[in-house]
Amino acid sequence: QLQLVESGGGLVQPGGSLRLSCAASGFSLDYYAISWFRQVPGKERKRVSCISSSDGSTLYADSVKGRFTISRDNAKNTVYLQMNSLKPEDTAVYYCARNSYSHCSGSIASWGQGTQVTVSS
Repeated sequence: QLQLVESGGGLVQPGGSLRLSCAASGFSLDYYAISWFRQVPGKERKRVSCISSSDGSTLYADSVKGRFTISRDNAKNTVYLQMNSLKPEDTAVYYCARNSYSHCSGSIASWGQGTQVTVSS
């Protein structure tokens, strides 16, 4: 069974850091780009970052550029999202997603269940 499981969410104060993990099972991350999305109630899900499997290239939304870092450990079949200098507006449910191909363009093939990140004092 193909599955993505996120972990690492929680409550953090503004300016703090969290590292989210996305562990894959049933398939190898070697062949697929992985994206991180976030969603707040009443708004559409938006992509914040992506890492390709073909060349390791990354992309970031402007709102997180310079603060978030995406990385992958193929040996552990896991993708990470390091989030630093967190702001209250980063509060959302974060989802990892498997892209249909090795690059970051194109459709999403599957989703994780999401993990809540709350930034508040």
